[in-house]
Amino acid sequence: MIALDLSADAARRALAPTGDVHDPHAARERYATAIWCHLIEPGDSAAGRIIGARGPVASLEAVLAGDELPELSAREAADGRKRWLPRLSAQAVADSLAAAAARGVTLVTRADAEWPVQLDDLGAHAPLCLWVRGDVSALRRLEASVAIVGARAASHYGDHVTRELAAELAGSGIAVVSGGAYGIDGAAHRAALRAGGLTVALLAGGADRAYPAGHTQLIDDVARHGVVVSEVACGSAPTKWRFLQRNRLIAALSTATVVVEAGWRSGSLNTAGHAAALSRPLGAVPGQITSATSAGTHRLIREYGAQCITSADDVRELLGIGGTDAATAGRGTYTGDATRVKDAMSTRVWRDTGEIARRSGMAADAVESILGLLRLDDAVQSSVDGWRLPRIGG
Repeated sequence: MIALDLSADAARRALAPTGDVHDPHAARERYATAIWCHLIEPGDSAAGRIIGARGPVASLEAVLAGDELPELSAREAADGRKRWLPRLSAQAVADSLAAAAARGVTLVTRADAEWPVQLDDLGAHAPLCLWVRGDVSALRRLEASVAIVGARAASHYGDHVTRELAAELAGSGIAVVSGGAYGIDGAAHRAALRAGGLTVALLAGGADRAYPAGHTQLIDDVARHGVVVSEVACGSAPTKWRFLQRNRLIAALSTATVVVEAGWRSGSLNTAGHAAALSRPLGAVPGQITSATSAGTHRLIREYGAQCITSADDVRELLGIGGTDAATAGRGTYTGDATRVKDAMSTRVWRDTGEIARRSGMAADAVESILGLLRLDDAVQSSVDGWRLPRIGG
């Protein structure tokens, strides 16, 4: 038997950096969940089955005591202990909780009201908990959401399409979910932020640090205005396996998945496979037939029944919303609103948002969103003096 203090007092002391948990049972459950998070790799179904049957405390006590685990075969139980027990370290758990507190990362479990229940569709492969930086309540505002994923080495075409889709969808109240990587992921997050919408970044490493490092500012921006999520503890490094398992969370958290660009063996096809396995709607953007970065999307359309996506309205249809859903009805179409905003602007005079709103007869917050979308397309210019239309010829 391996000794580990799972008492309520020990749990409270360990969890103290992240905030006091007054209820003794809740403290023990939360602490045991944090311990399990260190023992297993994402998607460990053996651990998921015993925890689902017994809860985190009772299952951990049974594993440490060497008790029989009828939820698993004898081989599964033996192999599980060989994987889990060498990782047991109360100090490692304490360090990750301290790191979480220092970086403003919140531990979210199934016991919390913020838990996104759609992740439970993963069954035994569902995450035990989430480490969240940013607006934790946003996890329950993803009823209308789309995962936009694709190649890291995105083409100009892929980048442009991603920005158009993400900006218009986010600007109309549909959350944009992606993986924080270079290429399509980064373009989706940036466009959603510029449009003033909600975006969620799922990381393969700890939520306390950005990966890739070149996206540190972007991930920080997502955390400030949206939410950054990981299922591995703070301080954990991203690995190839964790990237693949992270993809299942992107698919499960979102209402639908759209692949913009992907090579024949792109990791984005892994995300698409998870979406299909979960019976989530799947879409793909077509490209040139000679483009290697579109070979994967064409494969999804041809072999896996992905819907052909050519516009934001196609994505809304994929979500079952339609182009005039409640999220967009009060704001009109992007094209119509954009025309009104541009009509209120000048190529010579800089005007602030309030003046543009007054001239266009629109609400100031709606004008701000449209200006963000127009700036993505270089259709307007901004400065400390306000906004204006680009002058013809420079």
